[in-house]
Amino acid sequence: MWPESDKTEKLLIRVGDGDPEARNELLMRHRASVERLIKLRLDHKVRRRIAVSDVLQNVMIEANRRLSDFLSKGKMPFHLWIRQIAKDRIIDAYRRHRKSAKRSVDREQAIDGRPNDRRSTILLAGVLEDKELTPAARATQKEIAKQVELAIADLSATDRDIILMRHYEQLGNQEVADVLEISEQAASMRYLRALKKLRDHLINDSQSD
Repeated sequence: MWPESDKTEKLLIRVGDGDPEARNELLMRHRASVERLIKLRLDHKVRRRIAVSDVLQNVMIEANRRLSDFLSKGKMPFHLWIRQIAKDRIIDAYRRHRKSAKRSVDREQAIDGRPNDRRSTILLAGVLEDKELTPAARATQKEIAKQVELAIADLSATDRDIILMRHYEQLGNQEVADVLEISEQAASMRYLRALKKLRDHLINDSQSD
């Protein structure tokens, strides 16, 4: 999902040397990934009222404004830094929407709800495939994806977040650990627990049908 880091590091060096073209290239290089993240993380209902392009523009403007500060203090990879800006702006957009909406949306998920990436859902379903999920395995891909997406939405915010980071944002275990500010081992254990809960949820749903 995110551009390879070697070229990014070279661009950051050029930006630090005062190259304005490198600054533009760096931000444009990550624009598509940021847009995908916003589409993934911004809840369906909120997206009906707030354009993804508006949130994207806010993220890129803020990233450009804060880039010099990142260069002087940055302790994390650039893509994780701009990812955090995007998540903050998604939350801000939801809060503004909730405040101005004519009806209450307190029950709507601002972030970490049902994912908006069907292809990634299908791939995740393959990881979760289990002999006990045979009825689901016979279903169409669309039906499987819907079951997985609903199961993800029913997870706790913590479990949901780590599933999305690993399978939809395609972050590695060390990157997740950096985002959560925990050890790599703790991130791995948290992921495995979340995956088990998701699998158990799907099994229970299939047995109750």
